[in-house]
Amino acid sequence: MRTMAKSEPHAADSHDLIRVHGARENNLKDVSIEIPKRRLTVFTGVSGSGKSSLVFDTIAAESQRLINETYSSFVQGFMPTLARPEVDVLDGLTTAIIVDQQRMGSDPRSTVGTATDANAMLRILFSRLAKPHVGPPGAYSFNTASIQASGGFRVDKGAARTRTEKVTFSRTGGMCTHCEGRGSVSDIDLSQLYDDSKSIAEGAFTIPGWKSDNVWTVGIYAESGFLDPNKPIAKFTKKEMQDFLYREPTKVKVNGVNLTYEGLIPKIQKSFLSKDKESMQPHIRAFVERAVTFTTCPECDGTRLSEAVRASKYKRKSIADACRMEIRDLAEWVRGIKEPSVAPLLTALQQNLDSFVEIGLGYLSLDRPSGTLSGGEAQRVKMIRHLGSSLTDVTYVFDEPTTGLHPHDIRRMNDLLLRLRDKGNTVLVVEHKPQTIAIADHVVDLGPGAGTEGGTVCFEGTVDGLRGSDTVTGRHLDDRAAVKDTVRKADDALEIRGATEHNLRKVNVDVPLGVLCVVTGVAGSGKSSLIHGSVPASANVVSVDQTPIRGSRRSNPATYTGLLEPIRKAFAKANGVKPALFSANSEGACPTCNGAGVIYTDLAMMAGVSTPCEECEGKRFQASVLEYRFGGRDISEVLAMSVAQAEEFFASGEARIPAAHKILERLADVGLGYLTLGQPLTTLSGGERQRLKLATHMGDKGGVYVLDEPTTGLHLADVEQLLALLDRLVDSGKSVIVIEHHPAVMAHADWIIDLGPGAGHDGGKVVFEGTPAELVADGSTLTGEALGEYVGSR
Repeated sequence: MRTMAKSEPHAADSHDLIRVHGARENNLKDVSIEIPKRRLTVFTGVSGSGKSSLVFDTIAAESQRLINETYSSFVQGFMPTLARPEVDVLDGLTTAIIVDQQRMGSDPRSTVGTATDANAMLRILFSRLAKPHVGPPGAYSFNTASIQASGGFRVDKGAARTRTEKVTFSRTGGMCTHCEGRGSVSDIDLSQLYDDSKSIAEGAFTIPGWKSDNVWTVGIYAESGFLDPNKPIAKFTKKEMQDFLYREPTKVKVNGVNLTYEGLIPKIQKSFLSKDKESMQPHIRAFVERAVTFTTCPECDGTRLSEAVRASKYKRKSIADACRMEIRDLAEWVRGIKEPSVAPLLTALQQNLDSFVEIGLGYLSLDRPSGTLSGGEAQRVKMIRHLGSSLTDVTYVFDEPTTGLHPHDIRRMNDLLLRLRDKGNTVLVVEHKPQTIAIADHVVDLGPGAGTEGGTVCFEGTVDGLRGSDTVTGRHLDDRAAVKDTVRKADDALEIRGATEHNLRKVNVDVPLGVLCVVTGVAGSGKSSLIHGSVPASANVVSVDQTPIRGSRRSNPATYTGLLEPIRKAFAKANGVKPALFSANSEGACPTCNGAGVIYTDLAMMAGVSTPCEECEGKRFQASVLEYRFGGRDISEVLAMSVAQAEEFFASGEARIPAAHKILERLADVGLGYLTLGQPLTTLSGGERQRLKLATHMGDKGGVYVLDEPTTGLHLADVEQLLALLDRLVDSGKSVIVIEHHPAVMAHADWIIDLGPGAGHDGGKVVFEGTPAELVADGSTLTGEALGEYVGSR
């Protein structure tokens, strides 16, 4: 037997690194790193240090762009166009699968079931097995309406021969006709739309933006001829009221212009109710919440489905019953079906439902609206399709996968990340939690600060190396907050009695006021249902939830917080001109770029190109506007300042503006001193956006603050600053209720309300009330165990 000579290493085995050289996206400063493949690499650093810019905007974006380029130009025309990132060299890339924290669409028709493959498979299952049979899978969909149509069309046979053929078409859908598949119906409070003691000419309308000189809104009602604009609305005849409120779209001529007149109710429904409420401006959203009430559809009982579909059952369950079950219970029900005719479908459905359970989302139901999922839940839902994947040598990119997870659940998430790595994949994770940083094979720490003070690699290596390094992350990695020796005493209590929202089981609890109260429990235990769903609106509550800030590239911290308003007025007063001149979205905008600062060129299926505007040189304002100065600076120079610089600038001297300074102080308090006032909101990280929202709400006049996971996206070093901010709020006389999983926040609390013991139907009960020290001593709940482990490892 011959002995084989030792072979040389294969050339293909040398490509075991992802090489990045000269990355300059956003705030990155010529970053060059080498990331090992088929390993778990965690990217750390303070919020705004450049982690997402490196991982998502450089590595993942270029991988996606290169894959898109393999398709034909026709197919690329239907795909998102991506520009090449600002980087000199990117080598060794593999296919990137991005699992980010972007919320799922909050379309009212989107549910957990429709956002995954589960609903589609269930519809096929019921269309094959349920009795009485309704129709094909589409007949079991609440997004498909039943329609019938008939008509004739002319067929040209040539040589002046034509023939008319009659065609009929029908489609059976499962949509409830009353609520049109939404599950709820809206009822409009007419008293919020107009003052019926006034006439239209006297300004009866109380709808935001409906001014008496607007021909498109008020003018069309006044000049339509269907009603008397000088008569008080309360004295309208029955016919006038019908035309005023419900008239079908009708062509009318107003001041020589052809317009469409429509009743007030359908007009309001189209202009306000067809939009996503969270994307509205605050005053419009407040109007909608005031004027419109949503109630469960009485015909379908919120199932969204027609009566025929609800009557079609298999094993005594309709598809509506199946979608209402908790997913772990539904998985058991599907496991009991033994039908060889649909065996492949059952296998796929079973795997899908089991993935929900495995990832810790078994407490959800398929009919849960996807817009109500938290960022962490949405991210885990996106992970489901990848868990059973046979793909290897893929790069998985995660954005803080532990967001919204109780310490007890983080272990399960860590196991999933390691399992993906062990299948031969490269796993890149942007993360702040020490439990996940601890399992990394390789750590990249960015910083040293945020914004312009970040964008450099401070450390590369092992977790032990990071711990011994003198970086911000290294110094704070082993930080542990101590349980307070003395706690504040409540001066009052918010009584919640018989709470039954979602999975709550007639919960009775007194939420203490005048202290820092933390509501804890595993994901799905009922924390948000208890606080957001049960705290009465009359309690003077300021709620800062996880709903993302929506803003275009024209929105920035100055416009979002209302800071620009006093600044514009001060500029206008100092120069004797109109405030609108100092808005890049109004009269002061550069006419060439319309105040955007850049010119966008669309290149169809190629990536669009943006170039700085040559006219205003990216300053966004007309040259004549920039001649006006306040405190020695023009408006573009003010918008280029950081929050910290602006706070100092507007504090004293001729540039003193107390209203602006107060807003800037709040921004600095939440750790956003490094942001520039004119930085587009689209460039902010998730953690920065939530803190921007918190700073804005700190100016609201409310006695009770409810914060939903305020540590989301916060670096270990920033948690200390957040705790100091919460203390300042309480010491100023506010009551602060925090829904949170972070052990440092729990340890710092004056009072803890722990829900559980599990999630879904295993939760919904108060399992502990008391001080953090009492919770640790008790140790009987999952939260008590986690907090005891945390403070015990100091």
